Amino acid sequence: MPKVKTSRVKYPEGWELIEPTLSELQAKMREAENDPNDGRRKCEALWPIFKISHQKSRYIFDLYYKREEISKELYEFCLDQGYADRNLIAKWKKPGYERLCCLRCMQPRDHNFQTTCVCRVPKHLREEKVIECVHCGCKGCASGD
Repeated sequence: MPKVKTSRVKYPEGWELIEPTLSELQAKMREAENDPNDGRRKCEALWPIFKISHQKSRYIFDLYYKREEISKELYEFCLDQGYADRNLIAKWKKPGYERLCCLRCMQPRDHNFQTTCVCRVPKHLREEKVIECVHCGCKGCASGD
């Protein structure tokens, strides 16, 4: 007989404080995933999903590192269960990446001329005034802005 998998997850202490916000963001994520992309470019269809994913990760990051309102156990639980992006949070802890919107914006292989995304350029150095990242729709995530 194969083992029966149960979906019982032991939630750490403090989960009830952040659960309403995370469930609300999860509902927004489901809505964004099911939203028809009529009249939008192919790349624009994923922008709301990137935005909500960023919001969830930033919420957990701020609770743990900035406001220190959740325990390390709860923080690790959120990362392990996929409520936040572990790699994105790791970048936010490094200087110069405090406002990074997504990991694709800093990978040179995804851009022309093997550089980073145009949203990573500080506003005072841009030639164009209004820009949008092709990958996530960000209008500027350089930490110097």
